[in-house]
Amino acid sequence: MSARSGGSSSVGRASAFHKPYAFRRYASIVDLLKLSLNGYAYDSLNRFERRRWEKAFEDGDEAAYTKLFGPAKTPEHVGEFLGYFMIRKVIVPAKLTAAAGRVTKEFVEWLAERSWIEATAIADAVERSDDAARYLPRAERLGRLLYEQAQRTRIDQSALADEDYVEDYLAIERVESSALWFEGDIGPVPVSAATAKLAQPGWSINLVLGRKGGKWHLLEVGNVYP
Repeated sequence: MSARSGGSSSVGRASAFHKPYAFRRYASIVDLLKLSLNGYAYDSLNRFERRRWEKAFEDGDEAAYTKLFGPAKTPEHVGEFLGYFMIRKVIVPAKLTAAAGRVTKEFVEWLAERSWIEATAIADAVERSDDAARYLPRAERLGRLLYEQAQRTRIDQSALADEDYVEDYLAIERVESSALWFEGDIGPVPVSAATAKLAQPGWSINLVLGRKGGKWHLLEVGNVYP
C-alpha cells in the first residue's frame, strides 16, 4: 500500500474479501483486466517485446502478454482498460462497471506493496482509477436514462431527410437544466432534469439523433465515454 493510503486500507480489503459477493466482484474485475491486457496491451510494446509476444501468441498462447510481461506493465494499461475496454468491449452488470475504478486502484496499489511494480509507476494509474471510480457509475446511469428515453421515441428514421438525421460519436458541448447540446451546434436535445444532472461537457456518446418539427430527438443510444 502506498504511504498516503495507510495500513487501514489493507485491513479493509482483507475484510471485504471475506464476503463472497465482494470477493467475486474483485476477482471478476481482475479477470477482465487480464483479458484486456492480453487482448489489447501489445500495442504499447517496443519492437523487441512485440516480437516475443507475437511468437508466443502465434504459437497459440492467448495469454502470452501477461505470461511474458507480468504485472510490470499493468499500470500503463489502466487508462485503456477503464476508458475503453470496460465501456466498449464487455457487457457486464452496472455494479461491476461502477466498481472497476476502485478495484483497479486497489489492485495496482497491492502490486506496489509487494514491489511487483515500481512505486513511481502507479501515480498515473491511481489517478485514472480515481477518475473512473467517480465517473463510470455516473456515465453508466446517464447511458441508461438516455437509452430509456430513446426507446420511448416514436419517429420513423427512414422518413427523415439527411439533414435531419445524425448517427455519430459526439461530445457533449454544453448542458442545460433539461437539454443537451452536442458538438457541431446540434441541439437542444430535450432530456429530463435527472438526466441533465448526470451529463458533463466533454463526455462522448454513440448515438442517433433525428429532427422532427424543428426539434432534435434521441433515437438510439450506445455507450457513454467519460
